[in-house]
Amino acid sequence: MNPLKENPLRTRSDFERAVEQLYEPLVPHFSEGKARVRPTATGARFPPVSAELEGFARPLWGIVPLSVHGDFDHWSTLRTGLVHGTDPTHEEYWGEADDYSQKHVEMAAIGVGLALAPENIWEPLSRIERERLVTWLNQINEAELYDCNWLFFRVMVNLGLRSVDARHDWEFTQRSLDRLDSFYLADGWYTDGLKDDQSPIDYYLPWAMHFYGLVYAELMGDEDPERAETYRTRAGKFATHHIHWFDESGRAIPFGRSLTYRFAQASFWGGLAFAGVNPLPWGVIRGIWARNIRWWLEQPIFTDGGLLSVGYRYPTLKVSETYNSPNSPYWAMKAFFPLALESDHPFWKSAEEPLPELPDEVVQQEAGKVILRDDDHLFALSSAQDSVHGREKYTKFAYSTEFGFSVAGRSPGEGRAGHDSALALSLDGDQYKIPATATSTSSEGTTLRSRWVPWDGVTVDTWLSPALPWHVRVHRLRTDRPIHSEEGGFALDQSGDDDSAFDHDVRNATALARYPNGLSSIIDLFDDRTPVVVDEEPNTNLNHPRTVVPTLRGSHQPGEHWLASGVMASPDGEKAWSERFEATTDEDDVVVRNSDGKTIVHCSSSQL
Repeated sequence: MNPLKENPLRTRSDFERAVEQLYEPLVPHFSEGKARVRPTATGARFPPVSAELEGFARPLWGIVPLSVHGDFDHWSTLRTGLVHGTDPTHEEYWGEADDYSQKHVEMAAIGVGLALAPENIWEPLSRIERERLVTWLNQINEAELYDCNWLFFRVMVNLGLRSVDARHDWEFTQRSLDRLDSFYLADGWYTDGLKDDQSPIDYYLPWAMHFYGLVYAELMGDEDPERAETYRTRAGKFATHHIHWFDESGRAIPFGRSLTYRFAQASFWGGLAFAGVNPLPWGVIRGIWARNIRWWLEQPIFTDGGLLSVGYRYPTLKVSETYNSPNSPYWAMKAFFPLALESDHPFWKSAEEPLPELPDEVVQQEAGKVILRDDDHLFALSSAQDSVHGREKYTKFAYSTEFGFSVAGRSPGEGRAGHDSALALSLDGDQYKIPATATSTSSEGTTLRSRWVPWDGVTVDTWLSPALPWHVRVHRLRTDRPIHSEEGGFALDQSGDDDSAFDHDVRNATALARYPNGLSSIIDLFDDRTPVVVDEEPNTNLNHPRTVVPTLRGSHQPGEHWLASGVMASPDGEKAWSERFEATTDEDDVVVRNSDGKTIVHCSSSQL
């Protein structure tokens, strides 16, 4: 049940109402003492109290900005929960927040609430209630936090405590900010922490590193003008890069972890507005922000009771992380921060504008991406990144707004490794895997290069190059033992019951799937692998519960093998796909040209 079904999400009042409509389905799931929210029986890797605290705290990211200039009818309930949750003698006490506790994450929303809405959170409390709240929040100054965006949670808590003249540790806060600044690269780019000098670049850059920096800049600008200006400048630079991740309908390229936060994708653009940063026209910023929220809230992402589900474009636990509780998706409420602005702010006074004209190909070297924009398909070629949060989310060759990506299935076997937009290898023909990381990555122009060492004695060097609407992949596989491979194109939605509307063509070195919802194809440029169309395990794709993957399968004896493919997909099932490529090879080089003779990629062992 979509609680916003009748909300057009066009005006400020529509978005104010949206916060209330998203909150209302949670109300029946509040505990008796109002400090915990228990919507379903599923859990996460942390104790239930932390998951239930998420349900209390995360909606505050939308409720607090709404309350700066608007009304919210449930503050009495939230204050009751806040009092009980921070009272050690109450049965619903949230408890101690030890090192690396999830509770520190949820403290941040309360800290921001103290700064923006003290009349609702702080001023009505008694002296002893305030003391208990301050004591509970100050645990974040006594505990170890993960050395990443989590340090901003300490900043947000102390910022809030400082705003109401309560006990806090500002020196520790400044040291945390200094550490966060060390994650900055250049030109608007951060990493989320430092691991071997660099950690993944994913959505935690816009919706955490930049978002919290913008909140700090606006709330602490008078006291700390130099750092505030730095954060504004960095965010402004990043906006000119991040715009390329969004398509005309508001969708953003899915990549990395925590994608169940969905319309948190809009929070960076709302953060720009909150901090008064407009490197793009206000109408463009509002357009990206509003279209993203609208697109999300039109999707089947709700439970029967109107709650936000765990999943991406539909409910599925298979694409979640171990830290996703039933309440985790409400982190998306950060998207509503522009509601803290006056109604006459230029963000609200400006009409939504479409995306400006953007180039078809954009190299983002810091992110290891080449962003490709075809008439009906936005996707990114991607270099593998190292992450413990799921290899499928960080190491595929391509990530698409239209076709999403898939995670590995629950059972072994062919077609179960999440091999769409990836090369999966197996030693026994049963247990397949795609890269967990890359031992090296580089780029030259619009070509991305990487090396993967899945086992001792097995090395794969890969070149990725655009040829819109196609892209070309070349692999040099060197192995000291027999090995099996599966290379997949984009995963295609196969919903529908009319078999006559489906077409699978596996002739002439080509695997093609054509459905009413689009087409996907992969061509073997050396014609030495077998084309097939594989049914993926249900509910493993981000965008669609049932998908197929055009696939090239091969078996390779010990030695060196060059593999090459052309890959294309479109949401238009009738789209022509007549492009043909020619691949030529000698011992150390492969050259791929299109039908006009233009060189798409020249691969040489000397480049490695």
